[in-house]
Amino acid sequence: NDGIVVAASKEAKAIGLELGVAIFKVEKLVRSAQVHVFSSNYTLYGDISQRVMETLSQFTPRIEVYSIDEAFMDFSGFDPGGITGYGRHIRDVVRQWTGIPVSIGIAETKTLAKIANRFAKRSKKADGVVNLTASPYREKALAAVPVGNIWGIGSRYTRFLNKHGIHTALDFSNAGEVWVKKHMGVVGVRMVKELRGIPCIPFEPDTPVKKEIC
Repeated sequence: NDGIVVAASKEAKAIGLELGVAIFKVEKLVRSAQVHVFSSNYTLYGDISQRVMETLSQFTPRIEVYSIDEAFMDFSGFDPGGITGYGRHIRDVVRQWTGIPVSIGIAETKTLAKIANRFAKRSKKADGVVNLTASPYREKALAAVPVGNIWGIGSRYTRFLNKHGIHTALDFSNAGEVWVKKHMGVVGVRMVKELRGIPCIPFEPDTPVKKEIC
């Protein structure tokens, strides 16, 4: 079961290791860069995931488990001024109770929260928590995110949008809704609105069973 790269740290990705590649094809790179290779243990990962999600559920009654390592938490009604500090508290407790480091992105919509989380993961200054709620830095953040990294936009739409001069999340958020609807349908318009801080993707505390496995 150790034949394929199924996960990689940012350091491993930085030297050219891509997900899905066979280990024997990159064996020289693994050896020369002294990459540490570990066997997969999905039973363990599932157990750790459950512990993390149970810990997160202590902080809000509404939580949507999106995947094995990602969840949305609803903080409607919480004091906006204290939410960043609360996010740091959640991060500290999860680390203390489970040993797992997490990053937290905070915003008015799911799409913006995922973008905030992108910066929370990468910025040392952020220390794992980024709040883009009504933030003066929102436009700057959107300008730094390639359009292909927006939640829900795949490679085909990325090529199409780039062809029409839309290269960043900020470009896409400023696109006309009529044009977006014509070329990307209602789903595309929802993405644009989400980037503008208008919630369009429903919160699903009772996650439906997936109909397929990719």
